[in-house]
Amino acid sequence: MNTDTTTVTVQARKRKRGLWKRVVLIALALVLLLIGAGFAYEAIASEAGKRDYPMPGKLVDAGGYKLHLNQQGKGSITIVLEAGSGETSLSWKDIPEQLAPYAKVVSYDRAGYAWSEKADTERTGANIVRELHTALHKEGLRGPYLFVGHSLGGTYSRLFAQTYRDEVAGLVLVDARPENDEKDAAPITAREKFTKKPPAAELTLLKQSGVLRLFQNFLLEGLVPKEERSRFLNIVATPGYFEAAENEGKLVYTSEDAIRGQNLGNLPVRVIARGLPQDYAAFGFSKEGGEKLEEIWQNGQRNMLGISSKSKLIVAEKSGHMVMEDQPELVTKVILDLLQDITTPR
Repeated sequence: MNTDTTTVTVQARKRKRGLWKRVVLIALALVLLLIGAGFAYEAIASEAGKRDYPMPGKLVDAGGYKLHLNQQGKGSITIVLEAGSGETSLSWKDIPEQLAPYAKVVSYDRAGYAWSEKADTERTGANIVRELHTALHKEGLRGPYLFVGHSLGGTYSRLFAQTYRDEVAGLVLVDARPENDEKDAAPITAREKFTKKPPAAELTLLKQSGVLRLFQNFLLEGLVPKEERSRFLNIVATPGYFEAAENEGKLVYTSEDAIRGQNLGNLPVRVIARGLPQDYAAFGFSKEGGEKLEEIWQNGQRNMLGISSKSKLIVAEKSGHMVMEDQPELVTKVILDLLQDITTPR
């Protein structure tokens, strides 16, 4: 091969490498541009969307940060609604409005959720209960309280009643999480290789990049009803929310340990248990594993009757775990019946 041919070949290779470098750089620039556009799109959409959902209540100092409290109605008793894990004050639907003619009703968002500010303290039950107590007193709501807690909110409600026993007049547990549920269910979830939801960092990235909004009909299917997705994306799904919910889950054992073997004396307690089993197959459990988990949950509901000498069980025959959605009239009736019991002179 002569020198001229070699020179031409080398130059051709250099031009080809240079071309590929430019192609790669252009492709990389386009990818970064798309990513940046996604983040910008989400930031603009979120800011615009927030205006569609103004805060229904007010922000109240909870000791270093502010909680969103929504107060309605009047009366000598204050009904406090404590939502479940990952749920906000909005999960109670129109139940607060149904209760308001009979008592003061407070629905609220825990730290980091919906309109509430993020807290610097750990998301232990003790901190959550103390901070709520502080906010209630700041707002002039000093009890007596009738606490209504759904799922994990039932755990916090029990802890509040235990911590401030003299201020709590009654307790309604709506398919509440039993204190031994995770411990009893652990062998089954391990055997079935159950995978929990993605970490907060991943969920935050999905949200801030616009992916969650763009593919909401796929990613939120079975998790958030279609008619509620806009509000979820614009108000609820924030980095603070994902972080708070994750931290609550990691530290829930502190609340369970605190209320294990609980004795609330003669405090009037109503336990509403779901009548329809959870669809564990949707989470990847076998039929046998799902049936065992449901048995553990249902036994836990009955065991909670032992926390008080004045407890009663109500089975929500037509409800799954979200009793407030499936049978809101039943939840309202149980609360009002208990309210009448604790306010009627004996």
